[in-house]
Amino acid sequence: MTHDKLSQATIAAHAAGAQEPATGGVVPGISVATTYLRDEEYRLFRADNIYGRDQNDTVRQAEAVLRALEGAEATLLFPSGMAAVAALFRQVPGGGRVIVQSGIYWGVTAWAREFCARRGITLTEVDAADGATLEAACGQAADLVWIEVPSNPWLKSVDIARAAQAAHGAGAMLGVDATAASPVILRPLALGADVVMHSATKVMNGHSDVLAGVLSTNAPESALWRDVAKDRHDAGAIIGPFEAWLLMRGLRTLPLRIERMCRSALSLAQYLDTHPGIETVFYPGLPGHDGHGVAAGQMRGGFGYLMSALVRGGHAEAARVVSNLRLFGRATSLGGVESLIEHRHVIEPHTGIPENLLRISIGIEDEADLRADLEQALAR
Repeated sequence: MTHDKLSQATIAAHAAGAQEPATGGVVPGISVATTYLRDEEYRLFRADNIYGRDQNDTVRQAEAVLRALEGAEATLLFPSGMAAVAALFRQVPGGGRVIVQSGIYWGVTAWAREFCARRGITLTEVDAADGATLEAACGQAADLVWIEVPSNPWLKSVDIARAAQAAHGAGAMLGVDATAASPVILRPLALGADVVMHSATKVMNGHSDVLAGVLSTNAPESALWRDVAKDRHDAGAIIGPFEAWLLMRGLRTLPLRIERMCRSALSLAQYLDTHPGIETVFYPGLPGHDGHGVAAGQMRGGFGYLMSALVRGGHAEAARVVSNLRLFGRATSLGGVESLIEHRHVIEPHTGIPENLLRISIGIEDEADLRADLEQALAR
């Protein structure tokens, strides 16, 4: 049975299924060869295996699973999410123009500013969640439009189909970072995006033990995709086989984890939204959240596992709440099986993040236990 006839849950469950029936194993081994032999006539034993820089069976297996989950025609793995972002941005010519959503992951914003300045690329930052604002920015020619759905840490929802139309009208490709969603609940390619990116370090792997990034497209024959693949090969931005294998192992439970995380996240967001110690909750599943309608229209089966909240009482009170938590790990990152909380202003004090903003990543723990931990930490 082909992947297009299987549900994502089934595809994921078989993500590390036996690839070599001769071994009898229910999971594949890890191919660690960095180079490949030739016969006496100097012919390759396999034409697609010359050198391990980007020719590795374990990496290919992981890419095949990711491609099926994304509903894509081509997928490439990278050693980190930022490596994947950089490979795409490097296709913008010097003197070109890039439109980037404002208020997204600071690592991308900071890197894009420096990269564009060095390359002589015009960088326009806009609130892409405002469709009219994005369309106005696309009134001039551009090469790349980059959005993040939902955004980190504000959880804004961009109408991807509308953004694609605007980007294409400007002659630009649309790239979407869907890390805070996963392909289980959001498929940007089906909505018109040209390339979708995930920091697979986060929920795709889900166990906080792998760095990985991934790009996928439905236009594998395009000049853009060929150049991205060549860039990966030439620059050596290659994920290791062990990391690729661990990622496959994590993918086996992705739909199950997403289902539980989204259910708990919605319940906890609703709880915090009515708590007297909280000023505002940012979560696309809340009807009062800006962009809820957009999120409801393009996400399926959940609104994600990430939220942010403004604690009443400023920096000191936010710090007190964080220090009182017992189950939430105080750490940067998101999407793992363990719930994490970050006092964002402490990490990025120069970015304009409010001093009382807490970013919360919901894991797979019992929702009642997480609620009780929040309740005792918020108690004065």
